[in-house]
Amino acid sequence: MTSFTHDTYISPFTWRYSNSKMREIYSEKHKRILLRKIWIALASAQKEANLVTQKQLEELLAHKTDIDIERATEIESKIHHDLMAEIKTYAEQCPNAAAIIHMGATSMDILDNMDAIRIKEALEIVINKSKELLSLYVDKMKEFKNLPCMAFTHIQPAEPTTVGYRIAQSAQDLIDDIKELELVQKDIKGKGMKGAVGTAASYSELLKGTNLNPKEMEDIVMNKLKIKAFNAATQVYTRKQDLRVVNALSNLACTLYKFFIDFRLLQSPPIGEWSEPFGKNQVGSSAMPFKRNPINSEKIDSLCRFISSQANTLWQNSAQTLLERTLDDSANRRIVLPNSFLAIDEVLITSIKVVSNMNIHKTAIERNMKSYGIFAASERLLMELGRNGANRQEMHELIREHSLKAWKEVQEGKENTLKENLINDKVILKYVSKDKANDLLNADEYIGDAPLRVQMVIDEALKVL
Repeated sequence: MTSFTHDTYISPFTWRYSNSKMREIYSEKHKRILLRKIWIALASAQKEANLVTQKQLEELLAHKTDIDIERATEIESKIHHDLMAEIKTYAEQCPNAAAIIHMGATSMDILDNMDAIRIKEALEIVINKSKELLSLYVDKMKEFKNLPCMAFTHIQPAEPTTVGYRIAQSAQDLIDDIKELELVQKDIKGKGMKGAVGTAASYSELLKGTNLNPKEMEDIVMNKLKIKAFNAATQVYTRKQDLRVVNALSNLACTLYKFFIDFRLLQSPPIGEWSEPFGKNQVGSSAMPFKRNPINSEKIDSLCRFISSQANTLWQNSAQTLLERTLDDSANRRIVLPNSFLAIDEVLITSIKVVSNMNIHKTAIERNMKSYGIFAASERLLMELGRNGANRQEMHELIREHSLKAWKEVQEGKENTLKENLINDKVILKYVSKDKANDLLNADEYIGDAPLRVQMVIDEALKVL
């Protein structure tokens, strides 16, 4: 058996990204244990038709975890068929049951059901970690739903929002992602036991004169595996299922990409309102000792791009499954399915770490509100002037002129004098008092019903958790 070390290429997912649980699901050992589980389920069903003895079944059960990858690899090097190599390895361990292993089956009866089980297991990890992340979003929304900060449109300061309301946008999308993932997981199906082209002809012949028909045998097998079967299949289950799965992962990746590219913008010093946790001994740059790069958010976005690109391969697999089956999906599925799950697992692991320890810098938030919030708050003053009988167009022009002057001052690094100029403008004071104008120009209060809407998202999230 080949020994993998750092002297040769190994996937980053083998040691750098993801964790042991997801790696275990897509390990060769777990794959082969599942293959044996399916062969045992098939033999168990065929025992009910008196085609397999109790002694043979017990022998299969006794060796269900005796995986010998080295022996299987040795056999495969000679016969060039990986599943037959595993059958022969299992048969050597079970001499009394050797003749009935895989009886009536074609390779994809075993492999596709195995893949469906693995996908379901992997989705369980993704759903649980997505819910853990959503729970952290809920905590942050509760903590910061009333904290005003500047919102940006076109990457330019716009009007105030709240930190909690900004997080609520991603939380709301994550809720939808979780619901989609749960639906996809619930609907995962195996091929069932349908033979070479999906007609179950081999099983029909095998079961002649017994108490079972192929559909009854299939039901017994799939019940033991705790997974449903497609009603119709060719040599394989429809490859649209793979596409649905990775599309759901891609949608989750989209939500997280958006949150963390925003995080990167908010960590940039000109805004400086959020930051990733940064370890005492962490190095930000080999050249610039002062750097505090958002490396976790950048990694997340990098892997999310990778995940989004995988769906196209699976689209091609589904669309180009010629007639009842071709083998040109096999090699890429060995790569795309595990890597998509391992990548999203690393994304979620890192997202949980960052969100649970994220820093919110209130000093920077207050600085930005002081510099830019007043411009948005001037809209409140404009509406009050209109309610008190002032000409809306004239007041708009007056405030615009003051705003342009103040904006230039801010760009030059000077103090924002807009509030002072507005509350002392003689034309404005004809319609509102100085104290009233001062209150209206408090941008912290210009957040509409954002806190209420944050609570609505929290309530929706709690239903999912």
